[in-house]
This record gives sequence, structure tokens and C-alpha cells, in this order.
Amino acid sequence: MWFVFAFLSAIFAALTSILAKVGVEGVNSNLATAIRTIVVLLMAWLMVFVTHAQSGLAEISKKSWIFLILSGLATGASWLCYYRALQIGEASKVVPVDKLSVVITIILAFVFLHESFTMKSLIGMILITIGTLIMVL
Repeated sequence: MWFVFAFLSAIFAALTSILAKVGVEGVNSNLATAIRTIVVLLMAWLMVFVTHAQSGLAEISKKSWIFLILSGLATGASWLCYYRALQIGEASKVVPVDKLSVVITIILAFVFLHESFTMKSLIGMILITIGTLIMVL
């Protein structure tokens, strides 16, 4: 089931890029990011209340709060950079570079989360990197 959600995420991420490229035209990239963030915030809280998950708010540990806040800051920084890149660059070149996050995530997961690093992972990372370079150069 995780694959279905991951694939849907990829589809929505692709739509996000195309819609954002059109939407950011003639708009300050920081303002565009703020507007997008408000929509995401409202949608996320709507899902919390629709699924009755708000009761779990009090049960979140201090460690989880810290890492969720740090994750939110990283997301915000990513979105600000992404929207600026989309504003001044071609979506067909910005998006592949952004997807180098896959390679960076695998490395960080190995170093900090002690996830396995296999030959298959290495080959995949090399192919993603080569593919990205081919698309942007």
C-alpha cells in the first residue's frame, strides 16, 4: 500500500511543479510560497479533523516536536528555494535537480538512520545523478 501512496505523491508533485511554474509567473516567489503554504496548512488541518486525529496532539513527545519543527523549517527553506528556482529557470530543468533529493536522502538515511546501503542503492544513485546531469546540461 505504501507504493500506491508514494506513486500518488509523485503524480501530485509533478502537478505541483507545473501548476507552480504557471502560478509564480509575475508573482514574487516568496509571496507565492506563502500562498501555497496557507493552502497546504488548511488542507493538512482539515485532514486532521476529518480523521479525528487532533486528540493525539497532547501525546506528541518533546523529541518529536523538535524534529517535526526542524522538518517544517527544512520544508519551508526547500519550498522557498524551489519557487525561486522555478521563477527564474525552466521547470524541465529545475525539477530534475530538485529530485537529487532522492540521492541526498539515501546518503543521509545511511549516515544518520543507519539504513542499509546496497549496490542497488549505489547504482540507482549514480543513474539518478547521471540522468539529472544529462537533463540540465
